[in-house]
This record gives sequence, structure tokens and C-alpha cells, in this order.
Amino acid sequence: MSLFDLTGRVAVITGSSRGIGKAIAELFAESGAKVVISSRKAPACEAVAAEINARFPDAAVSIPASISSKEELAGLVAETRARLGRIDILVCNAASNPYNGPMSGISDEQFNKILQNNILANHWLIQMVLPEMVERRDGAIVIISSVGGLKGQPTLGAYGISKAADMQLARNLAVEYGQHNVRVNCIAPGLIKTDFASALWQDPAFLERATSVSQLKRIGLPEEVAGAALLLASPAGGFITGQTIVIDGGAMA
Repeated sequence: MSLFDLTGRVAVITGSSRGIGKAIAELFAESGAKVVISSRKAPACEAVAAEINARFPDAAVSIPASISSKEELAGLVAETRARLGRIDILVCNAASNPYNGPMSGISDEQFNKILQNNILANHWLIQMVLPEMVERRDGAIVIISSVGGLKGQPTLGAYGISKAADMQLARNLAVEYGQHNVRVNCIAPGLIKTDFASALWQDPAFLERATSVSQLKRIGLPEEVAGAALLLASPAGGFITGQTIVIDGGAMA
């Protein structure tokens, strides 16, 4: 298990009060990391931190922040350093999708929100943590993208555009910062059973279509994405950078 040991590491995980982010935080804590639970609502963050600490004492802290605010993200980074001393791992998991429909119907406000929260916010946060990673010559950054960024789709076009951009963000940063031993990768989940995607998997027709093209004939679970995040954040993934790992039950195959 030493290849997957995160003892002594500090991980900031956005959108970690539920779903994929929460599963990642739980697995990282189980693997020895100190984890920062962060999302918009403080009570939700505090509840998850308490749940993790009940299993792994002093493994989690709650620092709420909205990804739409550069100032709040700066506060997240500053408070993490003040309370835990450093940031070794960053998981950019939080995202927004305020619109479901054809591109012809999306408003400028909705499109801008998707681009800002799903791309620009990741850029902001990564730029805030990179200097200390470069100085230590050690760091791992994981961006949660989506298979929506790998194919066209009739109703989630803007979301897919933002997720494709996240993959390119990871590639660019991997090229820029590999010389400093900072690794940057993406995970592209397919349909996962989370609250964020509930409008999709709770639709019987959509669920049938999704499972019919999955080679495993089911949708995924948050902990199955968390396993890939642990790989990319741990010594086991020490020679992986600039990549996108697809977790979709074989649908893209």
C-alpha cells in the first residue's frame, strides 16, 4: 500500500461536501492525508468533515468557499496554509451546469457562468497553489472533467465545451510545470450516481440509453472515480502527467 500512501500530505478538494468530491476526500483521509472539505455552504462542509473525523481523527477540516469568487478561493488557500501549513494536492472537482438544452437556447449569463466556474475558477485556484509546489518541487493537481468534453451532445454542449477546456488546461500545465515535478491530470467520468447528475440518471429513458452503451451495463459510483484520483495524487501515479483518464464503464470504447 505504500504506493498509495498519502501520509503527511495536505489535499484541498473543491465541491467535496457531496458526490465525487466527498468520495475523494474520504478515500484520501483513509490513505493518510489531511483533507480540506470545501464547497459553498458551511454547514454541509462541517458535516462531512465531522463524518470523516469520526472515522479518521483530525483528518479533515472545513473551509467553505465559492468557486465563483476569486477572493473566496484565495481565502481557501490562505486558510489552508494557516491551519495545515501547506498544500500538496489540489483536486478541482466543483463545477456548475445551469442549463440543459441546445446551444441555440443558452443565455450569455448561463454560458459565462459555466465557463467561469468550470474553467476560469480552476485556473485561478491552480495558479494560487502552484508557487509552493514549484518551490518544493513536488505537487499533484487533479481536475475532474467529463466524457462530455470528448464528444458532441444535444443538450449539454456548453458544459462539454468547458470540460474539453479543462483537459487542455491540464495538458498545458503539465507541459509548463513538469520540469518542477508538478503533475497535472484530468479524470473524465461518464454517468455517475451523484446528486449533480441526478436529473440524468433519474430519467428512465436517459438511464436506459446510458447503460446500453456502457460495456459494464450500469452507471458508475463516486468511489470508483475516487480510486483514480488516489492513483493520480499518490506515488503510484508519479510518472503520469498531462493525461485524461476516462471512467465510463467502457462507453467510449
